[in-house]
Amino acid sequence: MCEKDLDALRETCERAVEWADLIELRLDCLRELPEKLPQLTRPVILTFRPSEQGGHRQLTREDRRRFWSSIAPPAETIWWDIEADLVHDFAPDWSRVIVSHHDFLGVPNDLEQIYERLTATPAAILKIAVQANDILDCIRIFNLLDRARHEGRELIAIAMGNAGIATRILGPSRGSFLTYGALDDQSATAPGQVNARKLRSLYHLDTIDNETMICGLVGLPVMHSVSPHIHNAAFVSEEVNGVYLPFEVRDAQQFFKRMVHPRTRELNWNLRGLSVTAPHKQAVMDCLDWIDPDAKEIGAVNTVVIENDRLLGYNTDAAGFIDPLLSRFATLRDARVAIIGAGGAARAAIWALQKQKAAMTLFARDTTKAQPLAELFGISCTSLTGASFAGYDLVINATPVGSGTQIDQSPATREQLTGSRCVYDLIYNPVETQLLHTANEAGCETLGGLDMLVAQAKVQFELWTGKTVSHGLTQIKTDLIRVLGVNP
Repeated sequence: MCEKDLDALRETCERAVEWADLIELRLDCLRELPEKLPQLTRPVILTFRPSEQGGHRQLTREDRRRFWSSIAPPAETIWWDIEADLVHDFAPDWSRVIVSHHDFLGVPNDLEQIYERLTATPAAILKIAVQANDILDCIRIFNLLDRARHEGRELIAIAMGNAGIATRILGPSRGSFLTYGALDDQSATAPGQVNARKLRSLYHLDTIDNETMICGLVGLPVMHSVSPHIHNAAFVSEEVNGVYLPFEVRDAQQFFKRMVHPRTRELNWNLRGLSVTAPHKQAVMDCLDWIDPDAKEIGAVNTVVIENDRLLGYNTDAAGFIDPLLSRFATLRDARVAIIGAGGAARAAIWALQKQKAAMTLFARDTTKAQPLAELFGISCTSLTGASFAGYDLVINATPVGSGTQIDQSPATREQLTGSRCVYDLIYNPVETQLLHTANEAGCETLGGLDMLVAQAKVQFELWTGKTVSHGLTQIKTDLIRVLGVNP
């Protein structure tokens, strides 16, 4: 809890009780230090952090020493979290003291030596929090937890930042004394901190153990994805001991070599399956031992299964893409289809539609970049600028226009869409894109990307677990719409 006044601190603590086992009071955030701490129904960790260690005050060593001399001593329901330079200044109940080290720049080369220096202190709990600039930085954190567990030491080890999310969620199951959660998405006190409600209700932190099947989404960026909501809900629905995490990956080949492939990885974990998204769907193919023939034809892999000591690659995008269409169209044979875009999503769409014998035209702003894809599948390619989709049975947006920084944009105008039957936007967030809004105004039928996302995820789940998602899909989709901020 990091609040500027005591009343606000007391109110947020009362809200935190629903999700927290312990509550950390970041006293360095307060404008004025209280004479008496709020009475809580949970044990508290008292922290008075200097700015160079991530705190909110400019504090000298003497400022900190004076503070700890005046505050309530460690007891059954009170923990101290102090920096290592102060351990020789006090003689508290060391069984309730955390001694900590923070590095907000990266993972220091002497990480193991820092751990050894902390173990030399009398504190019962050691804490090391470092900035992860790459997901590979998690390896050293996990290995440090393994070392501490082997040596019988209580350690909190965290890789901060989006690249380190896995250490926050998997840490307790690997021996971390605790993990930190924010009260909500706006009140995180460190980079990459997940809110406590999500830790427990989305990632089911308390049920993760050594037998838990680990799956995740590989891409950059990934934190916006709702795939964890789909797969973690499916694990619960089908009673599978599994967890699905976002993996922010910059270098796919290094990630697969050092963290994924059973023959080369430097981490002992029960990794069983991966979703792959942009920009890695093609690069990942070089990392696999076997690729499904359909995925080879499409030229992209979005699903990896770790089976024994082999990595198997599949593409579920095509099946997920076509499934919602088959419920709208009696047949797609000879249907006139316009596809906007020339990336990985367009590639899967073209392949799936060719299997249905549809007649396609590829539209792009830059036809020189799109022409190779058109030639690969033997379809025509034309400029999007000034194009008319009148007479087309289906218009598909396979570009990111309408999401992210382009959320208020549409790849086609009302005039362009007038006269077409159905518009299919593969974007799922937002649920109603500017394109779908424009298509409605033009009198077109509309189809959003959420159905495709759920359909392809269903196939992924079945590949990883060998189980069919027999129930719960309707509820999962309803929950997703709520997550995306639309009333179902």
